[in-house]
Amino acid sequence: MCGIISVFAYHPNAPVLDIAAVAAARDRMTHRGPDAADLWTNDDRRVVLAHRRLAIIDLSPQGVQPLVSVDGRLRIVFNGEIYNYKELRRELSAVGERFRTETDTEVILAAYNRWGRDGLKRLRGMFAFALWD
Repeated sequence: MCGIISVFAYHPNAPVLDIAAVAAARDRMTHRGPDAADLWTNDDRRVVLAHRRLAIIDLSPQGVQPLVSVDGRLRIVFNGEIYNYKELRRELSAVGERFRTETDTEVILAAYNRWGRDGLKRLRGMFAFALWD
């Protein structure tokens, strides 16, 4: 079971996020994801996505999260399993979506990229994620 953290600080009075504090919180979850850890922040440091990885489906380094979409627009941290990700991947590939990993995480990004929020309705599984568009 992976560990995810997402912090959004867009209230007008919100301070710039303390990235080191988010990284420390992420690393207190090592027991949830001993295989890798990373984080991403947007340019104004008002959004942070952090992840502890328990590699199960795609064991390669390409599956480390936060994962970025092929076009660079989307970021995601994800925990869980999408049971129908192989079927969705085939369907998305057939309409031109490209993939760099074998992860179900990347299928979420491609589904959102192709179908918007309606794509999320097509996911079958047990999961939680934070997606930055």
